[in-house]
Amino acid sequence: MSEISQLTAEDPDLARAREGDDAAFSRLVAPLRRELHAHCYRMLGSAHDADDALQDALLRAWRGLARFEGRSSLRSWLYTVATRTSLDLIETRGRRAMPVDLGPASDHTVVGDAPRTDVAWLGPYPDADLTDGTAGRYEQREAVELAFVAALQHLPGNQRAALLLFEVLGFSAAEIATMMSTSITSVNSALARARRVVAERVPSATQQQTLRAVGDARVREIVEGYAAALARGDADALVALLTEDVTWSMPPMPHWYRGLAAVTDFALRVPLTGCGSWRHLLTHANGQPAAASYLWDDAAGAHLAWSINVLSLRGERIAEITTFIGPELFPPFGLPLSLP
Repeated sequence: MSEISQLTAEDPDLARAREGDDAAFSRLVAPLRRELHAHCYRMLGSAHDADDALQDALLRAWRGLARFEGRSSLRSWLYTVATRTSLDLIETRGRRAMPVDLGPASDHTVVGDAPRTDVAWLGPYPDADLTDGTAGRYEQREAVELAFVAALQHLPGNQRAALLLFEVLGFSAAEIATMMSTSITSVNSALARARRVVAERVPSATQQQTLRAVGDARVREIVEGYAAALARGDADALVALLTEDVTWSMPPMPHWYRGLAAVTDFALRVPLTGCGSWRHLLTHANGQPAAASYLWDDAAGAHLAWSINVLSLRGERIAEITTFIGPELFPPFGLPLSLP
């Protein structure tokens, strides 16, 4: 437990912050900003929405600091504010979707697939600064894995909040009841329902378990092999890396593909031969290996940022490719927008 978790009403920085010292307030919240942001992402499924939620939550906390009496930890109080702020955003913005939520897989390549702008899409999360020092059942990186965050989107806001606060952050049912202004019975009921939904949608083996079993060196070889196969237009090399039941989705494109035949057909028609020259940078997203794709642009005379490809492994094969399209995704990952 960090020192900030045990702050009392007599803490000097807390007293200064209550008197209007914004620098003191910034010092108070700085050690918790990253984990609060990750919490907002889990709740909302969007790094952009998490930015908005955290900014709003910290503003609410700053304005309401006088109401913090020190009976609970400052960490608990800030999580209360961040959770309630996220619940408000869920009410106005709804849940985030993946292509699999919109309909069945396509068994052949959809030529000219157009982006769906009427759908709020789940987005990738830059995980470089996440630590594993949580008190709950899930590690921080497990708790931002795509399958887990996507499953959370199928829960009502109160169930989503209860599950995260209990399983990921280690708060007790009694603490959560206080944080959410409800009863312990209601919290336990929400937890039971949330666990059932998540268990149905999340693989039993997490990506963190798989990655540890495979080992860093081999994981890097797999990601490098994926990137090299796309860059060379080598279908055989790509197929050799995939599971028989592999899936490939490309939000904001609505169509997605399942199985080696459909995925191979798509790869041959679109990224391998139908787009142009690719370059890639290896990165990480959602606690998983990823490759940032850059597509050649004649007018710019450079390879421009195109997509973040998040890979889910089963053993030493790629079981799922999620290609998040859009150059706006690159800056949060510290990635350049072009490669010369």
